[in-house]
Amino acid sequence: MEILNSKIFGENLTVTPLLVFHGLFGMLDNWGSFGKDLGEYLPVHLIDLRNHGRSFHSENMSHDDLADDIARYMDHYGIQKAHVLGHSLGGKAVMQFALKCPEKVEKLIVVDISPKAYPPHHQGIIKALETVDFNTVSSRGDVETVLSQYIPEKSTIQFLAKNLYWDDNKKLNWRFNLKTLSEKYNEFVSNAVKFGVFEGDSLFIAGEKSNYILPQDEYGIKQQFPKAKIVTVKNAGHWVQAENPVDFAKVVKEFLSLD
Repeated sequence: MEILNSKIFGENLTVTPLLVFHGLFGMLDNWGSFGKDLGEYLPVHLIDLRNHGRSFHSENMSHDDLADDIARYMDHYGIQKAHVLGHSLGGKAVMQFALKCPEKVEKLIVVDISPKAYPPHHQGIIKALETVDFNTVSSRGDVETVLSQYIPEKSTIQFLAKNLYWDDNKKLNWRFNLKTLSEKYNEFVSNAVKFGVFEGDSLFIAGEKSNYILPQDEYGIKQQFPKAKIVTVKNAGHWVQAENPVDFAKVVKEFLSLD
């Protein structure tokens, strides 16, 4: 079975490790500074989800598939129990994992997403990504120019462009598996996390300027994660850890009793 690609900080520390999962179209590199910071206190595994970064590509992409990948990863590294943190799509993955394998989760941290189904909202980004013709572009700048015709936010374009690499044929390509992410999009975005209850300690971190976790979502969160604590990080949108890294790290450290 294929194991997810990861980068590990603080691997010589002998306390409960923290596994970190990025969001849609992201990769473990997005979490580098956070991993280095927390790696002073506990082992931190920054992990590429399937169909992302340097992890394997697959035609399957359900929340269950993502949860099973986490279980296999832990078995592979001989980890009995871990803290798990996931942002956005990674948040859906860790929620499903906590509901499926509660005995493997010490503490759960979900960043700017709730268990509910979300209406499709990445169509513009997917359209932009599919418009890039790798036979005609010869630089990152070319790709960014194509994307900018569809995506107004420069920060989003730069975030996506981090996924570009030169393949064996000396052509630029995406590291993520765009075909599966586009075909299975409704399966992992427009589906709620399956119903179940995780009784352990849970922290939901919302970005103040984001609308992914709304006040009315609290009831649904508490139904499945009764011990959930919901904290809002100021001056941050959906990419909380990138937009306010200091306050974000502080909230996580407090919850994991690291300070």
